[in-house]
Amino acid sequence: MANRFAGFQEKRMKIFGEIVEMYWNDRLNTADDLNKLADDIRVKYNFTDQDLPFIKDHIRIAMGLDPKGGREFSDELDIVKKSEAVGETIIAKIDGACKYCEDPDCSGHCKYEAQIYRRNEGPVIENNKCLSCGGCVVSCDFGALADKIEFIPLIDLLKSKSRKVFAVVAPAIAGQFGEDVTLGQLRSAFRVMGFEDMIEVAMFADILSIREAFEFSSLVKTEKDFFLTSCCCPVWFNLTRKGYPEMYRHMSPSVSPMIASGRFLKELYKDAAVVFFAPCIAKKAEINEPELHGAIDFVINFRELAEIFNALEIHPKDLPGDEKDQASLGGRLYAKTGGVSFSVKTVVNRLEPSRVIKLKSKRVDGVKNCKELLDRLNAGEEIDANFIEGMGCSGGCVGGPKTNIDADRATRIVNETGEDSYILTPFDNMNVMIVLRQSGIHSIEEIVQNRHVSELLKRE
Repeated sequence: MANRFAGFQEKRMKIFGEIVEMYWNDRLNTADDLNKLADDIRVKYNFTDQDLPFIKDHIRIAMGLDPKGGREFSDELDIVKKSEAVGETIIAKIDGACKYCEDPDCSGHCKYEAQIYRRNEGPVIENNKCLSCGGCVVSCDFGALADKIEFIPLIDLLKSKSRKVFAVVAPAIAGQFGEDVTLGQLRSAFRVMGFEDMIEVAMFADILSIREAFEFSSLVKTEKDFFLTSCCCPVWFNLTRKGYPEMYRHMSPSVSPMIASGRFLKELYKDAAVVFFAPCIAKKAEINEPELHGAIDFVINFRELAEIFNALEIHPKDLPGDEKDQASLGGRLYAKTGGVSFSVKTVVNRLEPSRVIKLKSKRVDGVKNCKELLDRLNAGEEIDANFIEGMGCSGGCVGGPKTNIDADRATRIVNETGEDSYILTPFDNMNVMIVLRQSGIHSIEEIVQNRHVSELLKRE
């Protein structure tokens, strides 16, 4: 009977889809409804009565709530209806499955070398080392670890239309819902769901590319100077901040494009909610960092979004496309390894075409390679580069743990989607200037000189 836990990651998504369909259609209103759902899941997946506490906690996590050790349902639905955010911790452990697992110490589940090991009924994570990458979640096929899903608390807001809700999407979304599904068709799908609009976070990547180009120009003055980008990847950022404080001094103080998008949209639309759609779990933790809190309200990953579309019978491929070129080729290429370097370099070359010390990038992906490079830099080893870009996932964001297609295919589609843009570089993006003008900026140079905009783009 132990094999009933095997393959639980996929079962978990199907359970989430059932919850979405029921809650959206007002068929999940009482604790009795939740109990019936738990019992239906027990029967459907051949679980036993003893597994009901495990099932109930997974239902809670699928609703964005903390597990309660399998206790009876009580006020969960009331909490969801009043919730305006999903609190920490993002990754929760659930009792009940570990005793059936043949891996006694969760060996190999954490690629970041945080200590994960079995004790009593479940794994223990050293949170001071955990980078919230979610690798342990996708590796734990028995469902003892799970990240909270943030969609159910959003449903009432979408249906009520009481506030504008914007969907901001990571550049890696290209191709994730069908090779021929365009960004414009995804925009239409989000509107069917109740979102005001879909915004490419790649447009804010363009803004950050311009800012980091200015930062590079001001900080890299000699052949020995180097600069670490902080864009995009919270795993790379936290790996550097937690493990390599000397290298952290070389890192850009800028926020990620995701955080920038939320801050700007909330300035332009005062009562708006902003939801980010991501290829990973780490972004769920990033929005809860104290200095970043409030920019983004919820994070939903691509795998979860696929289940939402299925549950609500929304088929992007059948919808008309509202196509807009919001971002440049450079901004859209942030989805893959080397994209940040490419984008920033195009701006540096436009700002300083006769610059003596050219931008020479070093791009690394995958945590092993990131750590090796940081070790070399920390030891004082010179490398033939002055702009260092790291991505926690192999291939970049296209290789995230919550994507729907493989990284090679995703990379090809991202390249094609980037080349489809009529905007070649961030420097040429008039959408950027429209956004910046509404914040009081009238020239590119002011992106680092304007105090208010600088605060919007600065981490601390």
